[in-house]
Amino acid sequence: MPRRPHNPNPLDDFLSGFDKNTPLLIAAGVLIAILVWGALTSVYTVQAEGQAVVKRFGRVIGIREPGLHFKLPFGIDRQYFVPTARVLKHEFGFRTAVVDERTTYVKEAQHREESLMLTGDLKVIDVEWVVQYRVIEPNLYLHRVKDVDKTIRDLSEAVMRRIVGNALGSDVLTEKRVQVSTQARDELQEILDSFEMGLRIGTIELQDVTPPETVKPAFNEVNQAEQEKEQTINEAEKRRNQSVPRALGEARGILESAEGYAAERVNRAEGEAARFTAILEEYRNSPEVTRRRLYLEMIEEVLPQLGRVFILDEGPMSPIPLLNLDGLSPREASDRPNTPPTARGIR
Repeated sequence: MPRRPHNPNPLDDFLSGFDKNTPLLIAAGVLIAILVWGALTSVYTVQAEGQAVVKRFGRVIGIREPGLHFKLPFGIDRQYFVPTARVLKHEFGFRTAVVDERTTYVKEAQHREESLMLTGDLKVIDVEWVVQYRVIEPNLYLHRVKDVDKTIRDLSEAVMRRIVGNALGSDVLTEKRVQVSTQARDELQEILDSFEMGLRIGTIELQDVTPPETVKPAFNEVNQAEQEKEQTINEAEKRRNQSVPRALGEARGILESAEGYAAERVNRAEGEAARFTAILEEYRNSPEVTRRRLYLEMIEEVLPQLGRVFILDEGPMSPIPLLNLDGLSPREASDRPNTPPTARGIR
């Protein structure tokens, strides 16, 4: 039996076998790569703060809610995330920046260009505001307008400039800030609806409305004068509200007192007149009796007011003044000044 020749190099045997199976290995590797790629591109996750718009060859086939979803692999289906549950915002006249993990307020020269506005009374004021909005239609948000952010900024600035330009500077700076914000929100929402952008404006807040830096000192003086004026007016109103009711009350009291006094005098006069009439009738009927009765009534009324009366006879001094008619003790009588008692002689 013939002996096989011995191959001294095993690597040559391996390479010779590999050369025979190369097409199969390549095909298997490509197939595995395709399967892995297909598996990876057929699964996607939608975050909790938004929705995903799914397109197939550029055509929208559905809107997916948050969670795990499947799609056709290899780029046939593509998903585009839209933050529908997030409140988005644009800042005008300033920017909010994070420096060293702290939120800071930044206002540069380019920011002042968008915040300086001319009012209806030809005054220049610096208006800073924030537009907050949400996406309610992801499909419209992605496809109706090419640059959504720039469109919102341009429209917001145009609406705000028009409203401020039709108002007085003092009104925008003070009492009509809320009215300006509400009007700007309504008008901007109307324009966005006409563009079918799928957005809903939440609020437009005026952050800071001030005059330019060059005129702030004069403006502050005017504001201080206005505040002093309002304070003076309020104090005057307060004093008027205190004085007028008090004066009205006093006047009402005087009138009521006068009316009461007048009624008392009238009633008394009427009573005296009625009494006089009654006495006159009695006097006409019985003159002598009526005259005596009137005399006795007068004496009864007058005599108690005269005090003690001593009736003395004419002639020598009577010992009556020496008597203790006042009921005093001798010591009290001695301490009392020597005042002779009233003596009246009646013949």
